[in-house]
Parts: sequence; C-alpha cells; structure tokens
Amino acid sequence: MKRSFLEQLYYCILLLTPMMLNFSLYRPFKYLLICYLIINIALRCIFVFHPITTSSFTVLELLKSFSIGALNDFFVFVLGYSLFGLYYIFLSNAKYSKPWGYLIFGILSAILIYICFFNTILNEYGGSIPEIVQIFLAIKVFCFGSCLFFPRNRNSIRKVIYFFTLFLFSLVLVQNSISEFFFWNEFGLRYNFIAVDYLVYTNTVIGNILESYPVIPLFIGVGLLTLLMTIYIYKKTFKDLYKLMNFPSKIVCLISYFILMIAAIFALPKLSSFENSPNVFTNEIQANGTYKFYQAFSHSELDYFKFFPTLPQEQVISILRKDYPNYNGKSLIRTISSDSTALKKNVVLITIESLSADFMAYYGNKKQLTPFLDSIATHSLFFTNTYATGNRTVRGLEAVSLSIPPSPGESIVKRKDNKNKFSTASVFKEKGYQVKYLYGGDAYFDNMRDFFSNNQYDIVDKSSFTDEEISFKNIWGVCDEDMYVKAIQVMNQEHQSGVPFFNHIMTVSNHRPYTYPDGKIDIDPKSKSREGGVKYTDYALKQFFKMAQKQAWYANTVFVIISDHCASSAGKTELPLDKYRIPAMIYAPNFISPAQNNTLISQIDVMPTVLGLLNFNYTSKFYGQDVLKPSYSPRAFIATYQDMGFIKDNTLTILSPTKKVQQFSFAPTAPNEVKSPLFPVSKVKQAYVDQAISYYQSTAEQLQKKEYQQLK
Repeated sequence: MKRSFLEQLYYCILLLTPMMLNFSLYRPFKYLLICYLIINIALRCIFVFHPITTSSFTVLELLKSFSIGALNDFFVFVLGYSLFGLYYIFLSNAKYSKPWGYLIFGILSAILIYICFFNTILNEYGGSIPEIVQIFLAIKVFCFGSCLFFPRNRNSIRKVIYFFTLFLFSLVLVQNSISEFFFWNEFGLRYNFIAVDYLVYTNTVIGNILESYPVIPLFIGVGLLTLLMTIYIYKKTFKDLYKLMNFPSKIVCLISYFILMIAAIFALPKLSSFENSPNVFTNEIQANGTYKFYQAFSHSELDYFKFFPTLPQEQVISILRKDYPNYNGKSLIRTISSDSTALKKNVVLITIESLSADFMAYYGNKKQLTPFLDSIATHSLFFTNTYATGNRTVRGLEAVSLSIPPSPGESIVKRKDNKNKFSTASVFKEKGYQVKYLYGGDAYFDNMRDFFSNNQYDIVDKSSFTDEEISFKNIWGVCDEDMYVKAIQVMNQEHQSGVPFFNHIMTVSNHRPYTYPDGKIDIDPKSKSREGGVKYTDYALKQFFKMAQKQAWYANTVFVIISDHCASSAGKTELPLDKYRIPAMIYAPNFISPAQNNTLISQIDVMPTVLGLLNFNYTSKFYGQDVLKPSYSPRAFIATYQDMGFIKDNTLTILSPTKKVQQFSFAPTAPNEVKSPLFPVSKVKQAYVDQAISYYQSTAEQLQKKEYQQLK
C-alpha cells in the first residue's frame, strides 16, 4: 500500500531518531527541540487571536495549521541545530595533544590577526560584519588557548563554554520568535521580502525598533527567558561533557544526522505545498517563519513564464491591441498627441508614505486626521477610486515613475536591471525639464539612489542637509516639515534658472515609529501612534503649501498628491481590495478645474494623465493611460510579490505561482466607500482571466527582453 507523504515523514522520524538516542549529542537536541516547539505553539496561538488576524478558523483549519506547522518546525530545527551539532561533535581532548594543539592555536591566532589588521573580503560588506567575525574569532582563540594551556581546568572551562553556546543558541530561538511576533504585528504575515530587506538595512531597522518599542523591558524579558531555558537544558545535559563520544560513535552520529538533514531539505518544500487554504491567515500560521525567510531570500525574482499562466503570443497581441492599437508583441511604443499647445508648467509629485484612503474624512474616517488633504481634495481633480499596485514603497515608486504594472518578485526599483528605463523623468527630460527626486531619508535605502540616479533623476536626500536644516529626525530621516523647507529652497533655485522643473518628493513621517516634532498637532508624539503619524503628515503638507503659495513659481505649478501604498496589507484573502485603495489628486489653482472623478484607475495611470493635462506630444511606452481620454478602459492592477491581481468590472482576477487562477466578485460601492468584500465566483469569467494574463505576461516579456528601456 502506497503511503502518503506525511506518513513517509512520520516513519522517517521514527527510524532515525532512535539511532541518535544512544549518543550524548541527542540530549541537547531533544531539550532544545522541545523548547522550540513550545515557543512556536505559543506563537501560533498568539497569531490566531491577534487583532490583525481578521479571520475566524474552523477546528480542521486549526488542527492542520498546528500539526503541519509542528512538522515544519521540526525540520527547520533539524537544519538549524546542525551548527550546534558541529560544535558538539568537535568536543574532544585529542585535539589539544602535542603538536596538534599548538598548531591549531597558531593557525587560529594568525587568522584573527589577519582579520583585525588587514583588508579582507569582509570589509567589502561593511557594517558590523567585520566586527562580528573579529569578536567570534577572538572568543574562539581565547577558549581554545584556555583549554590548551590549562588542561587541569579543561572540564570547568568546557562547561562555561558549553553554557555560553547553549545560551547563544537559545537566544537565537527566542529572539527569532519575538521578531516574528513584531513582524506579524506590523504586516499580518510571516517573514517575506520585507524581512529580507530588513536584514540588508540592519542599521535602519534596528533604529526603527529602538524608537518604536519599549526595548529595555523587551530585552530584559528576552534575556530572562533565554537564561531560564539555558539553565534548564544545561542541568539536563552537562554531565555528558565528562564522557565525550569516541570517534566511531561520532561517525555513526554524523551519518544518521546527515540523513535526517537530507530528509528535512526534501520535506520542507513538500510541506509548503500544503499551504493551500483560501484563507491566507491559515497558510501563514501553518508556515515556519525561518523557512519563509529562506524562500523570500532565494526567490527575489519569479520567472513569470515558469510559475504563472500564459497565453499564445497572438492572443496576447489581440487582447492588448484593444487598449494599445499599435502593439506589435514587443513594445507598446506609440505616439501621444494633443491638438492644444503644450504647457511648460512645473510639476511637483508628492508620494505620501502609507496613506490609506480610509484615513481621509471623505472615505468615512471620523477622527479628523487629514483636515488639509480633505480640504484640498475639494479644490482638486480628485480620483476617488484609485488602487496602489503593491504594499511597499518601492512598488509605489515603480508605479508613478515607470507607469508599468507590477511584476512577480521584487519591484524593478530593487532589481539589478533597473537602469535606463522609459520613465516619467525621461519624458520631462525630453521636454527640457530639470528632474529631481527629493527624499528625507537616506536614498540608499530600498535601492532608491541606484534606481533614480540611473533613470535621469538628480537626488536630494538627507545627506544634502546641513545640521542647521534639521529640526527633527528619527531613524527614517528628517521630518516632513524639514524636507518641505528643503524642497522650497531647491525649487526656488530651479526657478531662478528659468528652466521648468519636475520634482518627485517622497515623505517619511507616516512610518513607524511615528515620531515627529512636539507641539505641532494635538496628538502627543510620545504616543508613537499611527494616527499621530498621519495627522502630522497632513499638518506638514499644509505647511508646505503655505510656503509654496508665497513663491514666484507657485502659480505655474501642478501638484500631484498620491499615496505610495496603504498602511496595512493584511487580509483574509491574498489581495484585500480595501488594503490597496489610495487617495490621488491633481491640484493646480487657475488651471485645473476641481472635479471628482469616480472612474476606476491604477496608480500607473496618474502621471500619463498629468502629461495629458499638459498637452504633451511624446512617444510613449507606458502601460499607464490618460484616464481623461474617451478611449480609456477602466482597470487596475494590485499585487504582492507573488500574487498578481487584475480588477475589471467589479471582478478581481488573481494569478499565482503554480499557474493558479482565482476569481472573485464584489458589489459596486459608492465612490466614498472603501470596504469591498470579495466572493468567489461560481463560474470564472475567462475574458478577464485572459486580460490579466495578457498584461502581466507582456510586462514580464518586455522587462526580460529589455523592451522597456529609454528611447534613444
């Protein structure tokens, strides 16, 4: 009788575990594993009842999440414990005998001297990596030397080292679980691409944590829990240090553990295939965060043609020609023309960090968080039904600068092939504009400097500020008020040159830790609340316009205000619509008549619409369209790093890896309503599936074949 995959795993564990029972290596493995499983059970319980988990679960869903989750945890632990196992296997007295002990000590000392005093490959990585390696080697040399030169105290020294090693390993287990909790608290997800970014930008992220949370009580709690865990395991296992395994036993133990590791490597991808519930929270709770991190780290780009559904090229061309008549299967290149004279007005694009539509009073918020935005919306061309393409800042920047649908994996901003793209900047440059990207933080973050500097933008970021120009800053950068003061200075200089300018400003204040200057709004900055961050962001924007109105260039300037993404992306479905709805408005007194446009539009359509209002004649490759033209057909794109969504006629189509297609319907809502519950369709509307595939397939192909480059 053929056994199921889970049954095979069960028997594998039963067979391999007894092989290790007779070895001392098994005892710390057993107790550390028990602690790890208990911690993860507690973590899953917290996730189930966490306020961000906006879902209920059936008994079967919970049983599946906890049982398969425990298997995930076991195999992740098997791989993680291999580092501790190597340390334990190499415990011996033979290596201290002459001449080997002195030879090993000399080699370790030489390596330490080389790392400390010479330029090594570690220095190329910068940050804390060289210091971490130096500290590790210094401890290793000291411990080895102590055991070598003081043989009578070797057992006592070994016990101290063993306790310290146990403490470090336990600390990693505890700290990782705490980190997973805070990540869930922020995103309602296990580790993903964002966590990988957080590892890359360690200094910024650690600073964010230090400013956002009560770190002293937190560190004390983590330290105490780790210490108690270490003491418990140490008391259960330290006697084995007096009778170390002999060489044959070590060989048998290594072989059996190696087999178990191979089983883990094959089992984890199989187990991840069981994350197939329509309830995203069920899948996330079932998963192991460490393995999810590995998946995100190793799959920053997803090959659309390998993982997603495709159509014959002729069919894609036929579908896209309805919106882009000149599409030839390669590029969307076409001529955009106007019967009116081009207007060389200045353009200021302001992308606001994490501003969900439902923060505004227009969409039903009663807390008066955005009084200025609400007031300026009534004097703007206000697009009330706009959807962000993603849930990260880099997705929003990609959308407004390149006017392209999202693609699987990382944003183009973060990719190596992010240079010389056809962009908003390239159009303005062709028209003789000065072009700048202004950001209150460090533009190296999220690869922004590399992307914008290689796509015709000049960059003004925190490094451009003098100390006198900074009144307040946190780990993300200077406060929005300081950024706006700097922007006014830059635009005054640009105006004096007599050349029109296009400036893209990215705000930072509406981001955890939500700190801002005191005395500005009626919410204490010490509360570190999102409401405070939103209200201060609105206040700073008001101050910017007060300053701008006094400048000579103001009357000849078009202001575009849009959010980069929503404040949260967590939801029961893969792509909850209300977590992608953002405000977008174009404000230009005496030029653009105030109006409320309720048409469904995408974030990628905003800048082509601005170019249309300026009557620009230009050659375009944009997927984004002028939504004010009669030919515009309403649709929108929303995505995570692996789920590609297409909205059309109250239908959401989702394309996912393994060539999976889902479709949901939602009821028509009033222009000021954000909530749009999704319902699985009884019969898939193939026309919308084909349109979704056509857009995403052609986008992937153009990026792959470098068809979305600047015009020569």
